[in-house]
Amino acid sequence: MEKVQPRILPGFMELLPEDQIAFNKMYDTIRRVYEKFGFLPIDTPVIELSDVLLAKAGGETEKQIYRFMKGDNDLALRFDLTVPLARYVSQHFGELTFPFKRYQMAKVYRGERPQKGRFREFYQCDIDVIGAEELDLIYDAEIPAVIYNVFKELDFGRFTIRMNNRKVLNGFFKALGYGGNIADILRIIDKLEKIGEENVKSELTELGVSAEAIEKILAFISIKGSNDEMLQALKANGVDDELYLSGVDELSQVVGFLRGFGVPDENFTLDLTIARGLDYYTGTVFETQLNDFPSMGSVCSGGRYDNLTEYYTTKKLPGIGISIGLTRLFYQLKEVGVIKSETGSLVKCLVVPMGREYMGKALEAARVLREADVPVDVYYQDKGMKPKMKYANKLGIPFVAIIGEEEAAADSVMLKNMAEGSQEMVKISEISYLIK
Repeated sequence: MEKVQPRILPGFMELLPEDQIAFNKMYDTIRRVYEKFGFLPIDTPVIELSDVLLAKAGGETEKQIYRFMKGDNDLALRFDLTVPLARYVSQHFGELTFPFKRYQMAKVYRGERPQKGRFREFYQCDIDVIGAEELDLIYDAEIPAVIYNVFKELDFGRFTIRMNNRKVLNGFFKALGYGGNIADILRIIDKLEKIGEENVKSELTELGVSAEAIEKILAFISIKGSNDEMLQALKANGVDDELYLSGVDELSQVVGFLRGFGVPDENFTLDLTIARGLDYYTGTVFETQLNDFPSMGSVCSGGRYDNLTEYYTTKKLPGIGISIGLTRLFYQLKEVGVIKSETGSLVKCLVVPMGREYMGKALEAARVLREADVPVDVYYQDKGMKPKMKYANKLGIPFVAIIGEEEAAADSVMLKNMAEGSQEMVKISEISYLIK
């Protein structure tokens, strides 16, 4: 029989156990922080009906959708977790309690050209708060406060949450006379760090923005300073557009709330270059950057939206959310050596019977350890001590509990500390205390 070469598609990540353990630790840390802030888990289907999933899609997004027919059904793989959330909240509105705080950490699919650090299948870790009719501005501060706690616990070094408000940008562009081009201007501004100032100027010129207005836009988004200095500069800017002033006021309140959440000013900054090119953002927007790895760009982004559910319901359901691209973040930090591979096992103790006649005591010792929440494995193969110890060493198992004739007679094990090389006779009932 001809053999098939084992392989996976480009753009998909598959890890060996030692890396999967490190990945899972990141995943569990994020989930734990989300739950500490009261977010509830949901899990939406990977496959959705195309007309539901693509209600608001278009342009480049629709080109990247994995879409297929199964019988008479036109189906698609979810490309993010936000659109399924909009469908979920609209569908289950009568069963949910608002404000509805949800998290979802799951795989999404995009048929884009795979390249280093970007994937066709990847995990997103999302939190969102959805309100019924209204949503208090304090949630605009709680979301980045959650992200602050996530990255403090992940401990990847210095990081900054960069914030802006779309009302500030929209109001400023409107005051310049370009209220009809806001969405296009935002998309161009959002590419500033990727394409540079000269290319931004060129694209704005092609859009029909005057040279004078371009200089004012670039000068405006270049305003720098501490958070308080930035707020003062925005208030003193002389723009009297109502939308602009509302955005400045919201930023001021969010800064105050963030300090109330205990987020230090060194970990968040107002940045007028943050535009978030997606059309559905209407207020506060965020991007998070690892300061020691600026080339990674934003590792976590999101913002406030008012009309995300408009394609599914007439109810007004404003929300705010943020997403961590976990697969990309893990891959990039592994590449630069920040994330190290773990040992190839989660086992804390390997129970080793010296012969088949001691297997009963070995299983008893394993049961006692598991009841004490100690991950344990038993070496079942009837081999000599050398391959048994080699197995424990290769997997990085820290303790080996050996059971021979003397140990079995005394309801004990010979507990060997693999790192120190020391060993002692220990009662089976006491093994877990020593290991812990």
